[in-house]
Amino acid sequence: MGNQEDAQRLRRINAWATAERVLVRAPMNLSLGERLTALAAGAGAVTDLDRPADIYGDGVVAELEERIAGLLGTEAAAFFPTGTMAQQVALRCWAGRTGNPTVALHPLAHPEVHERGALGAVSGLRTVHPTSEPRLPTAQEIRDFEEPFGTLMLELPLRDAGFVLPTWEELQDVVAAARERDAVVHIDGARLWECAPHFGRELPEIAALADSVYVSFYKTLGGISGAALAGPASLIEEARTWRHRYGGQLFQQFPAALAALIGLDQELPQLPSYVAQAKVVAGALAEGFSAAGAPWFRVHPEPPHTHQFQVWLPYGADVLTEAAVRQAEETGVALFHKWYPAAAGPPGTSFTEVTVGREGLKWTADDVRDAVREFMERLA
Repeated sequence: MGNQEDAQRLRRINAWATAERVLVRAPMNLSLGERLTALAAGAGAVTDLDRPADIYGDGVVAELEERIAGLLGTEAAAFFPTGTMAQQVALRCWAGRTGNPTVALHPLAHPEVHERGALGAVSGLRTVHPTSEPRLPTAQEIRDFEEPFGTLMLELPLRDAGFVLPTWEELQDVVAAARERDAVVHIDGARLWECAPHFGRELPEIAALADSVYVSFYKTLGGISGAALAGPASLIEEARTWRHRYGGQLFQQFPAALAALIGLDQELPQLPSYVAQAKVVAGALAEGFSAAGAPWFRVHPEPPHTHQFQVWLPYGADVLTEAAVRQAEETGVALFHKWYPAAAGPPGTSFTEVTVGREGLKWTADDVRDAVREFMERLA
């Protein structure tokens, strides 16, 4: 079974990598040689390559930390090898400072779905859910929640609900409601970079709502790995201590730091155009499904809040993935990537995540509608 799954995965990656037209060319699907070549080609534009390599967080890693603090308007920032570690450290530090180990967050938030219960198992934290609706909690839900909590964690955007965001006013209100309860606010901003167009605010103004913010370098920015925790200088100094205790004080991290700096220079300025194009793509997908006679479909949210959104169809995930791969192989057009069985709803319903990147800017609405028609033909 393992060999068969590996073969299927390699077939998918090859189909997407060789497709002539894609909405995004994910760096993780590039070959090792391509990634190394890109890193070497871009590194000289972001730092002095004649300087010594980093050792335990100095050099280019410290340079990246300063860049992040400046971009987010915070006093300081610390580089972490993973976002899971960055957020565990942040929430642990706040628990010690507030005297309350309870963290209020959404049940679809990353620590609840993708981290194997790490907050409780590793850091001794307890989680509670002010809402189970597929959106972030409202201010009233925070005010009415029946038990105290020390930290409110807000994932912006909430990925597993469809990359959804509140309005700016709703976000301000929910933060104010947490403050009324003497709770601190931590933003899971793994994908914070693409939220600014939806809110109509710059990154420092968004980050200023919270007491601490985590950002990722491989999501959106196309980095190799790594994350940063940003906030008050005293918090970041304490976080550095816990980073060491958690095993995150790596000897050298210059490849990840360089890739992050390249992403900040090359991808961050383009994100508003990706977000705008995602709205065009999402609208054309809906039109294409209607014209193709799809028995049922959903583009969610419509319009998208960021440059990523979900598409739902009433077919099995394997059937949809096979159609996507065949389309890429036979036409050179990769409209969708892997599909997944829906966790809720009627049996046989599946969804995929659509990301619009640099390559997607070349697509017209007609291109999208044509690609949908060809995709649906492979489901007939």
